[in-house]
Amino acid sequence: MTDEWRPEGEVLALVGDSLTQGGDWGALLPGETVRNFGVAGDTTDDVVARLDAVIESRPALVALLVGTNDLAWRRSVEHVVRNVETILVTLRKELPDTRILVQSVMPRGHEFGDQIRDINRHLWQFAPTVHAGWLDLWPALALEDGELNPAYTEDRLHLNDEGYRAWAAELAPALERLRDLPPNSRAITLPDLGSR
Repeated sequence: MTDEWRPEGEVLALVGDSLTQGGDWGALLPGETVRNFGVAGDTTDDVVARLDAVIESRPALVALLVGTNDLAWRRSVEHVVRNVETILVTLRKELPDTRILVQSVMPRGHEFGDQIRDINRHLWQFAPTVHAGWLDLWPALALEDGELNPAYTEDRLHLNDEGYRAWAAELAPALERLRDLPPNSRAITLPDLGSR
């Protein structure tokens, strides 16, 4: 193995759906020790359900990207945002020393553009409340109308090799910036809002 070896505590957990699963992260992020928790077809509900496996791996960093499959199932913006917030709060509570990076839901067909922008706006605002970093992938991957750049995809959803290189070019420096930040020192608890 030519990659620089990092100790067990320096594992990067990539969490998401087929977009994450499909990346050759060893080549895309040389020097990182990656555990790929991407599962094709996963929605935010699926990630919530399998979060224990991520937590048990005790990664030093978590990079999360999920939500696009929810839209195919006609889930609402609120549903996606609520689930991603649950994922982030759970990770922060269970892994108080782990650095977390929230990645914007990627562009796909332009007909999803408004919904995805809305989701991303909410996540961008929420990330700091759990001391998570934010990476907006839209400037690198989207056309002005919200369409995934055709140079990066064959089907308006999944990435080709060029798309993965464009993503990694954004992700690698974001991970380095994240390493420079202190992890959260205490667990976050959600207030009991009752049944309003």
